Amino acid sequence: MLVDSHCHLDFPDFQEDFDGVLARAKDAGIGCLLTIGTKITQFDGVLAIAEAHEHIFCSVGIHPHSAGSEPEISAEHLVRMAGKSPKIVGLGECGLDFYYDHSPRDVQARVFRAHIAAAREAGLPVIIHTRDADGEMMRILREEQANGPFPGLIHCFSSGRELAETAVELGMYVSLSGILTFKRSEDLREIARDLPMDRLLVETDAPYLAPVPKRGKRNEPAFTAHTAACLAEVKGLDAAEIAERTTENFFRLFTKAKRP
Repeated sequence: MLVDSHCHLDFPDFQEDFDGVLARAKDAGIGCLLTIGTKITQFDGVLAIAEAHEHIFCSVGIHPHSAGSEPEISAEHLVRMAGKSPKIVGLGECGLDFYYDHSPRDVQARVFRAHIAAAREAGLPVIIHTRDADGEMMRILREEQANGPFPGLIHCFSSGRELAETAVELGMYVSLSGILTFKRSEDLREIARDLPMDRLLVETDAPYLAPVPKRGKRNEPAFTAHTAACLAEVKGLDAAEIAERTTENFFRLFTKAKRP
């Protein structure tokens, strides 16, 4: 079994073909999916998908793109929301995006720290988005871990080696997406090769970033298998071991998620 540890099943891209998307994922051996919250104001739709399917879980949070437009939220509020359902197993995605800067950077950081505080209190992992913000991300992670440990992972990892190694040093996980398969991703494959296998997950970030050989198409959870195959090649392991170990890592991190 493989787990797609990060996808966006509530997005309009899947509305006309939702049952087909789930059927193809099953046929590809994707036994569990985590659909991600990006806006508090639209979270009910995310939760409804998770509650309708035994093998789908979800997270609640505010993407850094929306940090400036969503209602201000406290750690306490996030903890209360996360307790609404056993299908809510993580917080986020949240973090820093200094590439697009859709929200002011100080607001992104404040909202991110609220998610971390909620993760610490609830004992749920924080799902981190980071782009072009390695230095500030490392600073915040080190400061917040010093204030008290919290579980978490950097999703769709495509940053520098120092950030990956810092995350692992702080007890966190790294999730790899279809970017791993891209021709230009030699540096990322070298980083993945050197990271400990017990800290790695795989994901699609669907509907974005379809892996080779599906690049240019709408991404979907079934395509997790292509990223896992690439990781197997990078690590010099067979596909079955990658599936087993990344699945174990998922359930070790997302302790509230129950195996289907």
